[in-house]
Amino acid sequence: MPHRQAPPEGPQLPIGWRRFLARLPIPVFRCGLGWIFGGRLLLLHHVGRITGLDRRVVLEVVEYGPDEDSWTIASGFGPKAAWYRNLRAQPKTLIVVGTRHHAVTARFLSPDDGAEIMARYARRHRRTAQRLCAFMGLPLDGTDAGFREAGRNIPFVRLDAGPGTRLP
Repeated sequence: MPHRQAPPEGPQLPIGWRRFLARLPIPVFRCGLGWIFGGRLLLLHHVGRITGLDRRVVLEVVEYGPDEDSWTIASGFGPKAAWYRNLRAQPKTLIVVGTRHHAVTARFLSPDDGAEIMARYARRHRRTAQRLCAFMGLPLDGTDAGFREAGRNIPFVRLDAGPGTRLP
């Protein structure tokens, strides 16, 4: 009888045409057309923790705090995502939202914070929240409590801009 391997933990990083599609918004931002995403996506600059090279990734804005100029993002690939590990190593970075550049500092949120963020997100974008949980292999019963439990397992990061950090 052949030996069966256990399925890998969490979602697999995209390769091939899926990686191409996932990276397609980057040139849109680089051409100054980030405004077409309506603030729902941001371009995150990060520095490779091993190579020291400049990297970019486009991520969904889970929450925006206009009063404190902060954006919350989630790592759908968990803590193994390169951008997440790179921010852990160097939390001060730049983002582009629409056509505006901001200097930000990454703050890694607790599982309890993640639970509340996910519950709020699910109220606003139920279908997308359900897809994210399914993609990550998280059990979900569709209730507020279920989304909170899922949110405890998703790494959330808050990107805080200090006063006067909007760049030209």
